Parts: sequence; C-alpha cells; structure tokens
Amino acid sequence: MPDNVMDSRPQRTWIASLISTIVTLPLAFFALVFGGFSPMACDSCEEAEAHRFDTSFEPAWTVLTVGLVLALITLVTSWALSRQRPPAALALAVLAPGAVFFAWVTFMVLVDWP
Repeated sequence: MPDNVMDSRPQRTWIASLISTIVTLPLAFFALVFGGFSPMACDSCEEAEAHRFDTSFEPAWTVLTVGLVLALITLVTSWALSRQRPPAALALAVLAPGAVFFAWVTFMVLVDWP
C-alpha cells in the first residue's frame, strides 16, 4: 500500500472499543448477578404467586442470557473491526452496552414480580 493510504486511516480507533469494554463487562456482570439472585424474591411467596413467578422467570432468564451473549458478540466484533472498518467498530462499541441495558430492561418487564 502507498504511504498516503496508510496515513489516511483514522488513528486510535480502538479507544471506542476500550471504553465500551470498560462499560459493558461490569454492566453485564451485574445484570447476570441480579438475574441469578432474583428467584430469591419469591422465597416466601404462596404457591400461586410462586407458580406465576416461575413461569415468567424462565423465558425472562433466557432473554437475559441471550441478550448478554449478543452484547458480548457485539463487543468482540467491535474489537475485530477497529482497524479495518472504524465507523462500524464505533457503532458496535456503542451498541454493546445498549444491548446489555435492553436485555436487562426486557428481563425486568417479563418477570411477574411478587
């Protein structure tokens, strides 16, 4: 490649992926821990409440875990594209913590809390 093409590439495109990693991983950890401990909210529930909670918790847990996996895939893809396609990497870096937040909000809405 000619030198002028190499110099025209944006520098420091990895910073967006780094900031996204610093934000996304702790958010995902706390969302997963909160989701994992949430069945304790219905420890003292009556049988009918416990049944409603359990039937709503299972699909909500699936949504949360799939959303967190998608956020992780988005984050890794952001790192992979940070050199070849900086605009796409920037968009994915912004989407990763958003995906965690969306998965957590969806989990909270789907669970029938006691």
